[in-house]
Amino acid sequence: MANQPSVLVTGGAGYVGSHVCKALHRSGFVPVTFDNLATGHREAVKWGPLEVGDVRNQDLVADVMQRYEATAVLHFAAASLVGESASKPLEYYDNNVAGAISLVTAMRRCGVSRIVFSSTCAVYGMPEALPIQETESTRPINVYGRTKLAVENLLADVAATGEIRTVMLRYFNAAGADSEGEIGEAHAPETHLIPLAIQAAHDPARPLHVFGSDYPTADGTCERDYVHVEDLAEAHLQALRFLGETGSSRAFNLGTGHPVSVRQVIAAVERVLGTKVPTVEASRRPGDPPRLFAAPGLAGRDLGWVATRSDIDRIVETATRWRRWA
Repeated sequence: MANQPSVLVTGGAGYVGSHVCKALHRSGFVPVTFDNLATGHREAVKWGPLEVGDVRNQDLVADVMQRYEATAVLHFAAASLVGESASKPLEYYDNNVAGAISLVTAMRRCGVSRIVFSSTCAVYGMPEALPIQETESTRPINVYGRTKLAVENLLADVAATGEIRTVMLRYFNAAGADSEGEIGEAHAPETHLIPLAIQAAHDPARPLHVFGSDYPTADGTCERDYVHVEDLAEAHLQALRFLGETGSSRAFNLGTGHPVSVRQVIAAVERVLGTKVPTVEASRRPGDPPRLFAAPGLAGRDLGWVATRSDIDRIVETATRWRRWA
């Protein structure tokens, strides 16, 4: 371990965080997972040590950073359910924003200056133009998105003082699972379309709800930009390299630039599984834009990152393999 740089990964027992830990390990880093295991999974921590704790415990965070001599932080720890955020706003601000303040303060105490932040396209709200550029106005329409934007603003303001350097990665729709079947998506409750469609294909008694079929899109259903979780993991490695080479702090979209509709996802699940996905037509959900997809060019230019694993059939195939194995 002495010759391998350590990176503190808050929320490293979660979905994206655990895939990033595997990528870090493969690239010669020691990923030190710091997670309270409220939604993360102990069994997903396979490539480095696990320290159980809450990022709001500043002294504990600082102690872990110092013990492992962390050279950078990758920050995933956050509450992330849009619907729940509306009913529990105080908890979301406490967890997401107060947690980030505690983490950055601990970084300052320990002399750690690089942080990659797991943000979201939810910071854009209802975009005025597509594809979404990083210059698009940030006007989130839900509590979750507002807490993520608050953390972005915090990091940008601290970066302006020269105390830290930060990359903020605005994910679009994270999807898929580890191609070797070691880890995958396991939320409780599950709210994401692809695992729910796979679940419906296996259990016709639990059909997939299609929320809205009258949108102004090619087939009437919402279109989203799905990015394979392994592509997201690679982006974090590129972000670490970027911070090691430049002093600039930036936000980047992580997407493919190619939207996929709900019906196209269903068709992909049916192709991969060779069986029908039972569906139930439901009314639109409030606040669901018809189309959301990224302009990923800035990440390609400055990070050298391009989504190479995010074909929808490959995403579904890896997710399906994980669901069967799990």
